[in-house]
Amino acid sequence: MSEDKKMGFFQIIAYLISGIIVLDTFAAPAEMGLSAIGLWLIVTVFFMIPNGFINAELGAAYPDGLVSWVKESMGKLHSTIAGWFYWINVAMWLPAVFIVFTIWIAYAFNLFNTGYWNNTVMFIVAFIANWALIFTVRRGIDLGVFLSTLGTILKVGVLLVFGFLGIIYVAQNGITGTGLSVGSFFPTLSNITSIGFVTAIVFNLLGLELIAAITDKVKGGAKALPKAIIAGSIIIGALYIFGTYGVLAAATEADLSDVGFITDALPNGLAILIENIGLPTWVYTALMIGVLFTLMSNMISWIIGASEILEDVDFAKDYKVFNERHPKYGTLSKSYILLGIISSVFLVIGFFILDAINGDAFWTVMALSMVIFILPYAYLSFAVIKLRKRDGAESRSFVIPGGTAGLWVASILNFLFIALAIVMLFVGQTSLYYAVIIPGTVITAIIPFILHSLSTKKLATA
Repeated sequence: MSEDKKMGFFQIIAYLISGIIVLDTFAAPAEMGLSAIGLWLIVTVFFMIPNGFINAELGAAYPDGLVSWVKESMGKLHSTIAGWFYWINVAMWLPAVFIVFTIWIAYAFNLFNTGYWNNTVMFIVAFIANWALIFTVRRGIDLGVFLSTLGTILKVGVLLVFGFLGIIYVAQNGITGTGLSVGSFFPTLSNITSIGFVTAIVFNLLGLELIAAITDKVKGGAKALPKAIIAGSIIIGALYIFGTYGVLAAATEADLSDVGFITDALPNGLAILIENIGLPTWVYTALMIGVLFTLMSNMISWIIGASEILEDVDFAKDYKVFNERHPKYGTLSKSYILLGIISSVFLVIGFFILDAINGDAFWTVMALSMVIFILPYAYLSFAVIKLRKRDGAESRSFVIPGGTAGLWVASILNFLFIALAIVMLFVGQTSLYYAVIIPGTVITAIIPFILHSLSTKKLATA
């Protein structure tokens, strides 16, 4: 790819925003009331920015992505674990996205009142959308980047609309009775449920390493990453906080205690804000269509990034499904298709075993994806320390500010927030939730050990 066709600074930020900002779960912490804004601010400052510094240093020094960083610092087994978790989580995240996709379609076009929008119809729509996305991404990274960029514009637009409509709503009606009047600005440790929303926020802020997986597509290569990663961190955190303000402006105290708030908050909140200022209903429908597109475009970055990262893992070199590129499009199309197959299996579980319409399926499948997704990020803390010690700061084009102390502070904060996010996924849930999450996590964790063992034996006999 010629230098003039590569991704520039703003395209890098757009790619990061597209992959990191997710509208399907961003509203969940708003259940806390005003404390949600304080918690977003705390996690952005004390987690996302340090995490961004770590990714910037590692990305500039070793521009192949998270798995290569783990392999460089901790060896093949750990890189296999990180790579497998990173890739398989996408197969679990996709069905969660398409479950909420079908719920939000119903809100956009008032389909729940028709009597025909049931689990079977929703499954068919989700199944078609799943495969439409897989075969679209398969046609090339350039197309994926274009769609991601378009999705980014729409996502930023939705969050800005939420925030500005929230300001108008509060100006007209006051704060009393809205979610902004519930609780204090900063959360308290006495409310364990509120602290549990750290998980959703950490999940929503992860993914800064995505761009390192396609450094060869970046104008200026690895040297261009630090500035874009750090700028992206600040912009993403600010957009989430502004959008959360709008959600809280539209919500009442009763809304915050509703078990369906996690899937209803965005469509219901948007409808309330639009109705309040007297805009026609087609504006709501148009915005919701944009939201639905962002759900699809968001997963493009992850399908591409996770597959590109997994290609670097040793066991993936043994199987064409993970490393063979499409002769025309140059994509890891077989890896994408396998993701689509696994996603389809989880769609069957979500719609025909769990309760998709009432949100149980979304949260349960989403939580399993969160556990698997968040775990590999703990490796970042160890990788950046070990590789800095091995290669020295003088070999870096970018280092975490603050010298050795800054390095340790960033690493400890990253690890603490990752650990807290994982622990809170196992606190205060239902028996059905545990029946899916615990076996799912254990089975997923066993597989990379088997794959590593098979790969090691093959090398020994070669």
